[in-house]
Amino acid sequence: MAFTMPWKLRWFSLCIAVCTTLRNGAASGLPPPCDSPIYCTGNLLKQVQTAKVFSDDKHFVDMGLRESPEQVLQKFQKLVESCPDGKVSRNQLLQFINLFFTPPGQEFEPCTLQDWHENPKILAKISDSKLRRWATNLHALWKSLGRKIKEDVKNHPELHSQIYVPYPVVVPGGRFREFYYWDSYWIINGLLLSEMRDTAKGMIANFLYLVEKYGMIPNGGRIYYLRRSQPPFLTLMMDCYMNKYNDYEFLRSNIHLLELEYGFWMRNRSVIVSLDGKNHTLNHYNVQVGDPRPESYSDDLELAENFTEVTKQEVWAELKSAAESGWDFSSRWYVSGSKGQTATLQNTRTSEIVPVDLNAVLCQTEHHLASFYKMLGNTSKAQEFEAAKMRRMNAMQAVFWDETLGIWLDFNLNTRDRNKAFYPTNLAPLWAECVNSQSLVEKAVQYLKKSEASSYQNGIPTSLFQSGQQWDFPNAWPPLQHIVIHGLAKSSLPSAQEMAFQLAQNWIRTNFLAYEKYEAMFEKYDVIGDGKPGGGGEYEVQEGFGWTNGVVLQLLDTYGSRLSS
Repeated sequence: MAFTMPWKLRWFSLCIAVCTTLRNGAASGLPPPCDSPIYCTGNLLKQVQTAKVFSDDKHFVDMGLRESPEQVLQKFQKLVESCPDGKVSRNQLLQFINLFFTPPGQEFEPCTLQDWHENPKILAKISDSKLRRWATNLHALWKSLGRKIKEDVKNHPELHSQIYVPYPVVVPGGRFREFYYWDSYWIINGLLLSEMRDTAKGMIANFLYLVEKYGMIPNGGRIYYLRRSQPPFLTLMMDCYMNKYNDYEFLRSNIHLLELEYGFWMRNRSVIVSLDGKNHTLNHYNVQVGDPRPESYSDDLELAENFTEVTKQEVWAELKSAAESGWDFSSRWYVSGSKGQTATLQNTRTSEIVPVDLNAVLCQTEHHLASFYKMLGNTSKAQEFEAAKMRRMNAMQAVFWDETLGIWLDFNLNTRDRNKAFYPTNLAPLWAECVNSQSLVEKAVQYLKKSEASSYQNGIPTSLFQSGQQWDFPNAWPPLQHIVIHGLAKSSLPSAQEMAFQLAQNWIRTNFLAYEKYEAMFEKYDVIGDGKPGGGGEYEVQEGFGWTNGVVLQLLDTYGSRLSS
């Protein structure tokens, strides 16, 4: 049987894990929880967010403090006591916030990315003059997305939700004022193509700094993200940097931290799946922390409004697990509703799903760690990670592969079924080059060709189900385009390589036409119509946009001589 546990037992286990962490700190193997009574828990947070003082809950938890948390809470308590029912009015809350908090973004100082220059070589590889001009503009966008965190955040962390890192960062843009983990993989690839070695290396160094401090990398650069991560791309970032610069000293000094982060996922996010008498160790997203997300507090409260307290905590933990996946939110994480009802966000059970793409990323991680240790002359470590990669490849084939459809599919631990729905991540093993035979590659390519998903001219949709969530139809997301295109391009099949080019052409044209119309890059796009910005989910579509720019630059680098506007 696949390893699972009943909900109540799981929640009891969750509480024990949290209590153990509070008692033992780092000894538990988990980072310390965010216990800030302003940014993560407490009456002030609850009253501000439920009163909807700001249209976006993230606004409040990104604000800085003018006085110590103790002083602010003492004054807030006096305000509460002056109200007959203890409930502070929205106007009073706004006045209080204006008095004791600074606006979001004050944690940053002016930042000039010193390694930016006007004419990286990638521009000369682009034949189409309109695309070349566009790429020049995207290259310049790095300057507007660069941030340097003030020393005050390091010296007075209690006054900020921002997590300090020592080197400049490139942020996604819009409401995402801080660095984000998996976004940064595509941002760093774009920076490398822009020949911004120092900025790219500094961002990797920042993540290594976080691993050394916390034993893992949080979802993003805020303390309210501390107990959840995102898809583990750190070792892949190092590989991209090493491929360009062969910086053996940097690698040698930090490979232990790459292995430490890998260990976090193996200790805290692994699961045993038993099939046909064999046990397979794979990984899933599993954040064992309840309570509403501070940055989406009111949304989470409203979603679980009619649930019991135990069920609320379970659902909130599952929402955080979905946020850890980067796919927040999607029908991909839903379990079937009761009595034949259509599943909704309330039915999110991310921890019950073993995802293809997470394991593809970790398969690449094991491959790169083996390669890195071989470069550094550590044969035994190289063999250890090569063996881990082979075990994972066999596990992925046994658990994920569906012979009838000819593709890898997410596995549900409870139902022991594979999810037959289309997601671009079904093809992630091609991108990760974690495939046992060429025949599997051919079948996967045929799967994509036959899928309705390949018929859309504005990009590959995130799913074929329209749930209203942003990681579903009709949205198309840059990292998923790159995973599919790059996976096809790696194939030795001419038809797969040509399909990769056509998908790249479609995506470049969508992004370019939207840029011409809106004078902006967006985090996601709509596959229907003229390629307008995407929608759905908890917030308005955001401009910027870090990973969109990085993916476009990668496609222009690969196909610049052939692409047209």
